[in-house]
Amino acid sequence: MPDDIAPGVSFVQLDLDGEDRFQTVRRELGVTTFGLNLIRMEPGNRGRIHTHERQEEVYVVLQGTLSLGVEGEEHDVPSWSAARVAPGVRRQLVNRGPGRLVLLALGGSEPHAGRDGVVYGDWTSPPAGSPQDLPMPDDLPASELRT
Repeated sequence: MPDDIAPGVSFVQLDLDGEDRFQTVRRELGVTTFGLNLIRMEPGNRGRIHTHERQEEVYVVLQGTLSLGVEGEEHDVPSWSAARVAPGVRRQLVNRGPGRLVLLALGGSEPHAGRDGVVYGDWTSPPAGSPQDLPMPDDLPASELRT
């Protein structure tokens, strides 16, 4: 992946096969406004029962099935599904198997800023307003697709 595209842009390879339970994606990317971790759990692994005072969390399951304990009751979250847990709600991450569980955990505590985007018609044009003011661009022609 590129190292130095522009200030404020960073990349990381998600390592689904890594040995450690956590990949600190937030730190690796330099993210400062929300938490982001890749969590890998082998069959039988459990996380701590925990809650957050201000932070809500979203768990996006990439591989396996998350057994998400919520206030003592488990709920299955299959691959390519997501679950949100609000602040103040106790939760526990569990892998009941049979295979490895891999998920992205995202957490934040600040209110969403809303629509603060600015859109451009092309790379050389001045700002053209907010994203909803400009239609989506035409799709790439087949000749520009990678094969």
